[in-house]
Amino acid sequence: MARWDTIQVEGQPMRVYLDAPAGGGAAPGIVVIQHGPGLDRFMEDRVEDLARHGYVAAAPDLYHRQPQDGADMMTRMGRLRDKEILVDVDATIAHLRSLKDARVGGLAVLGFCMGGRVTYMLAGARPAAWRAAGVFYGGNIMKPWGDVPAPFELTKQIACPVVGFFGLDDTNPSPADVDRIDAELSRLGKTHEFHRYEGAGHAFLNFSNAERYRPEPAKDAWAKMLGFLERQLKGAA
Repeated sequence: MARWDTIQVEGQPMRVYLDAPAGGGAAPGIVVIQHGPGLDRFMEDRVEDLARHGYVAAAPDLYHRQPQDGADMMTRMGRLRDKEILVDVDATIAHLRSLKDARVGGLAVLGFCMGGRVTYMLAGARPAAWRAAGVFYGGNIMKPWGDVPAPFELTKQIACPVVGFFGLDDTNPSPADVDRIDAELSRLGKTHEFHRYEGAGHAFLNFSNAERYRPEPAKDAWAKMLGFLERQLKGAA
């Protein structure tokens, strides 16, 4: 049953949306990184669907340090710092490992929009943690958030296979951005597969955004993501 857990991060509470397969037991774990709007119904649905497919999934609220001042999405995203995100995700992993109602095995990370960027950052910054990483239209991969290297600069440290999904109508990341990331992963010999969709822009999986949602690319991308996770996490189990 999906639920909100509250864990402590540097002495402050952080909510985590968590779901696990019915019946408990051992299962791979997935850290799900939010998109710009935060942990909304779309993000909850991703966590729940991953649990239905046999994963213990947890999405931390990366906005938990921020004041409840009604700031818009871009302001909230602009306040985030990669060093703090690393602390939040480390705490989320520790929470997954400590669960009484599930035994969590190998881990993957995946994220949407800004969460795609964060996923790429985490793949490079915490290479020992992950067996797989999934990037959905992650913009700003070439930009650091705070006094740290940009995610792109961490490419050489990535140790797990990466899958990416991008709309050809997107501007951040643009097709040229995706080409550059693809080329860098290839240059460094990193296992990866990128999928690109005609007629789709940013946030094309987000069914709560009628303007951007593209049902057919969304269905295809999520099916490919699940297949990738099956190979990387369950195939290796």
